Amino acid sequence: MSPKAPLPPRRALDFSRRTIALLFLACFVLVAIPIVTHPIPPLSDYVNHLARMKVIATPADPDLSRFYFLEWRVLPNLMMDMVVPLLDRFADIYVAGEIYTLMCFALIGFGTLYLHRALFGSWSAIPLVAFPLLYNNIFLIGVMNYIFGIGLCLCGLATWVLLRDKPWPWRYAVSCLFVLALFFCHLFATGVYGVGILSYELMRLSDRRGGPLRNRLIAFVTAGLPFALTVPLLLMSPTWGLKGENYWEPRGKIDGLEFVINVYYDYVAFSLTAVVVLAGAWAVRHKLLRTHAMLLFLLVVSGMVYMALPRTVFATYMADQRLPVAIAFMVIACIQVDLRHRLAQRGFAAVLLLLVAVRVAEVQIVWNDLTQWTVAFHDSIAKIKRGSKVLVAYADPWGGSKSTDLGLVHAACLAIIERSSLVTTAFTVPGKQILRVHPPYTDWVDTEDGTPPSREQLLVTEEEGTPDGPRYWDLWPQHFDYVYMLFTEPGDPNPDSDRLELVYAGDRFQLYRVIKPPPAS
Repeated sequence: MSPKAPLPPRRALDFSRRTIALLFLACFVLVAIPIVTHPIPPLSDYVNHLARMKVIATPADPDLSRFYFLEWRVLPNLMMDMVVPLLDRFADIYVAGEIYTLMCFALIGFGTLYLHRALFGSWSAIPLVAFPLLYNNIFLIGVMNYIFGIGLCLCGLATWVLLRDKPWPWRYAVSCLFVLALFFCHLFATGVYGVGILSYELMRLSDRRGGPLRNRLIAFVTAGLPFALTVPLLLMSPTWGLKGENYWEPRGKIDGLEFVINVYYDYVAFSLTAVVVLAGAWAVRHKLLRTHAMLLFLLVVSGMVYMALPRTVFATYMADQRLPVAIAFMVIACIQVDLRHRLAQRGFAAVLLLLVAVRVAEVQIVWNDLTQWTVAFHDSIAKIKRGSKVLVAYADPWGGSKSTDLGLVHAACLAIIERSSLVTTAFTVPGKQILRVHPPYTDWVDTEDGTPPSREQLLVTEEEGTPDGPRYWDLWPQHFDYVYMLFTEPGDPNPDSDRLELVYAGDRFQLYRVIKPPPAS
């Protein structure tokens, strides 16, 4: 056999397919533990999205229908809206959310395996290294449509690679379907798919063995044709109205890279990274590691896109910082390690399960601690009268910046699920979500994804409007029945005893009943 000849298929498989499947199942069961044991995970946007799912799934609720209605439009943010309400027919909304989250994990894990298979021509256990990265800082934000889109993007790129040398109609038809599905997951997921396709096609373009330059150029240019579908979709979408709301921010680019591996504790992220680096160095030293030619192009293209991306695109924050997480799974798929030797197999299996177990233990321990306020918050919801109007305010204007505070940011939306209430922070931004608010309540909710009012702002606007323009919390005692004060400290006093009566006090929040002002004479 010549040195350039490929290894026999069976020898190229580091583990048998059955063993790879068992390792996949073991890793999946481990990462599922925090999700299954915490029906209300402390993720920032998650409960807010789940509340919208409740409105979609229960159109006959008289209180919810009094406040909210649905405006189905072409939006690049609909995957969860289409899946979870269907699951709610067979399970309650919390279980439906858990199933959807686990679907995201399974899709990303399989997508990484599938892409590796497409690039190297054989199944491998190496892509299972993706499992420890399923818990990352972007996941903590709770951008569930984008998370689903990452998995779909990996599967789409793998399918493109497999069909690359097949008759072209199949390749473009299937790619169009993936572009369409990814658009309804998230616009950024479509962009990640584009980065993957561009990187792979640049690799093919540079390969002189791929035929005449003219043919390679034609294939390279036409690879972008399926993405033309996004143009009419965007023009039909109200999201196009947000096209001018973009801004670039140089700070935070390093943070975006850290978001890939860092979750709660820096020392855990450092330890996991050190283990992977040492294992990789060992594999390089023993000449067991090789990378696909696409990897270099992927790193260059994604790096340039990452540096050029604004922080906010189409009024969506953290546009650039979401990219590295998705690219990390592609990078893993581009790595191959020769695990034919029994020692290498045992070592890899041990390191893999150790990495997953450490990451899961980190998340589980922190979530168990945060369960104290989760349970308390859920108890406070029971104090709210059904069909009430709830205003959310911050005792600390900088609240929610720490990863351990993220779950409290939108926890008040539990009142939508449990008490059919109007909550000011529910996502109702035109061009982003399908949820809308009936008048006159439209003027009493946040339709711009802004920061809730501070304690001081409530005191100023109790009897007068905001000096620099109308705000949805102006004259709040007249419009709202309850106020959630978030990010408080134990023992914080009542900020306005004339208008607020304390109903429930937690470690990091307080629930007040609004004392209505007397009617005007």
